[in-house]
Amino acid sequence: MQIEIRDSLGEIAATHWNALNDDGNPFLKYEFLYGLEATGCLGQSTGWYPRYVLLWTGPEGERELLGGAPAYIKTNSYGEFVFDWAWADAYQNHNLAYYPKLVSCIPFNPATGRRLLVRHDQPYEETVKLLAGALRQYCLKEEYSGVHFLFVTEAESRILSVDAPEPVDAKQQEKDKPQATKPQLNDQQRRAFASATDHLQRLDCQFHWHNKGYRCFDDFLSQCTAKRRKTIRRERRHVSDKGLRLERRLGGTLSDTEWGWVHDFYASTFDRKWGNPSLTKAFFKCMGETFGDYVLIVFAYDDADETPEWPVACSIMFIGTHTLYGRFWGCRHTFHSLHFEACYYQGIEHCIENGIQNFEPGAQGEHKITRGFEPTLTYSAHYIAHPGFRNAIAGFLTEERLYVEQRCQGLNVLLPFKSAELTIDCPPI
Repeated sequence: MQIEIRDSLGEIAATHWNALNDDGNPFLKYEFLYGLEATGCLGQSTGWYPRYVLLWTGPEGERELLGGAPAYIKTNSYGEFVFDWAWADAYQNHNLAYYPKLVSCIPFNPATGRRLLVRHDQPYEETVKLLAGALRQYCLKEEYSGVHFLFVTEAESRILSVDAPEPVDAKQQEKDKPQATKPQLNDQQRRAFASATDHLQRLDCQFHWHNKGYRCFDDFLSQCTAKRRKTIRRERRHVSDKGLRLERRLGGTLSDTEWGWVHDFYASTFDRKWGNPSLTKAFFKCMGETFGDYVLIVFAYDDADETPEWPVACSIMFIGTHTLYGRFWGCRHTFHSLHFEACYYQGIEHCIENGIQNFEPGAQGEHKITRGFEPTLTYSAHYIAHPGFRNAIAGFLTEERLYVEQRCQGLNVLLPFKSAELTIDCPPI
């Protein structure tokens, strides 16, 4: 077996990489990941530098890909959605460098999924540990501050994470206090750090919709209380009463002009919020050409508009085998409840009509709960190279975990269903 780290997927066969992704997650497909590279979404302009971990077997020319992980050197924390700005500030306050760091995730995307990919005929847990160990070794060799696995599956989190350390006495705390130098590790210590399964688990809360065998949208509404059912119907009427027409399209059916609209709508949201759009127009066009069956575009048209052929709003979603992922939204005119219709209700209808089990509409947004999206724990795993900061961050995560669990459980009272029976299994720390 050989492990190598490459800065591009360009020389890897798409079939080899896609054979590692057997759960239908669209963001792990070669076409999506390489599309980000090939269309200028990564690099100096955004602070994302690819470093793919690849596990091979066999002689040169006949090698088979057994495992892999999308990873990136990051020079900032933008586009990750697991917020570690306070950690970076703490490093800076101690004259230490938090950046660059290594991150294994999907750029600009808070979608849950596997990060350590294993071919179906390989031992899963052992291969996950092997890939994670390779990233830790690379981190230590290059003297990065740590490795962060974001929005991992619960199974990956269990494999990667360990209990937070017990509180240490005052003398030990002083000994472990971060100093203004990098930790000096000999070869034996480096190997020990790299081989240990010692990532710190972090929890967060998102809001996901689940298809419980609904036959139609009204069937979904029938499970809601009368008050919430009335509210959702009223929001949908706000849109229909304005004469707005919604149209769902697969990405492969869009023209170049329509993909230009999609990018303009995407960029407009960042313009209004003083942000910088990371995805290029070429990326959206590439998705139409190579990834069209996995992209769902919802256009909203106003026949009374001066240019009725030009949509007034657009939402962008990605289609997986079991999950629909809501990602981006933009509009050129404001209409009451149009955001809810284009981003939530159209997605729910698509899931029901196509037998898709789950709908992840993106990060944050407690307003989603009353529209049927259930509080759901998400996981990340963090390897912190500096012993003193590792101890400090472990203590912070222990306290944060209790708050996140309580908040996630408490938000269930806002669900619109007649009987909100939701159990969240929290693995012990």
